[in-house]
Amino acid sequence: MSTSGAGSSRDSAQGATPHSSDGQACAPSAAAFQELLRGQRVWDVELPAFDPGTAPATPLPLFRAWFAEAVAAGQPEPHTMGLATVAEDGGPDVRTVMLHGADDHGWHFASHAGSAKGRQLAARPEAALHFYWASQGRQIRIRGRVTTAPHTESLADLHARSTGALAAALVGRQSEVLRTYEELGHASDAAWERARAEPDADAPTWTLYALAPLEAEFFQGDARRRHVRLRYRRARTDEGWTRELLWP
Repeated sequence: MSTSGAGSSRDSAQGATPHSSDGQACAPSAAAFQELLRGQRVWDVELPAFDPGTAPATPLPLFRAWFAEAVAAGQPEPHTMGLATVAEDGGPDVRTVMLHGADDHGWHFASHAGSAKGRQLAARPEAALHFYWASQGRQIRIRGRVTTAPHTESLADLHARSTGALAAALVGRQSEVLRTYEELGHASDAAWERARAEPDADAPTWTLYALAPLEAEFFQGDARRRHVRLRYRRARTDEGWTRELLWP
């Protein structure tokens, strides 16, 4: 992570974004894109200090503390995270999902068992999570084994969320090929109607997952590039944690 570009170049690049006759943004040329890219600023705020010597013996309390500080700093959607899995062809796959909880059992998220990530986790139940909170120049990386919760627990988590979350779960068919967008509209309307009428409706394939960490890294950015990287790791989930600093 680094900072680059001056404010004047950023302003000129952003102000030169072309639009088509219908008001839609047009793709910039390669040169304009590079100017736009280099004009962006990173961590244009005062970053907090982090003394790794004061960090707790396990990663969960530090994660909760950093999460609370991200919320207090006004970080948009701090509960969103990148979820990386192993695809069927052995390559990496990643997407953004929502954190549903973090406790002694692990970091929790949910999806349909038949979705791409659901199938990938069934075939190889291990994953990595990534949080990035730009308001404080912080990121957290977590790797570990993934387990599934019983269906009753998955449903309880779903029903504790919003009507929209239930409606989305009732639509189902995640990652399947969609023939037309109108088909999604019809299915979504029906799912919303059912979610309002049946707030305890079952979503058979909805699954709550828990990632039990074997490694967790906390990264605190520094304006002079003296970034702090604190890694927790252990060989098995029933062992204690080793803490170590990493070169940035």
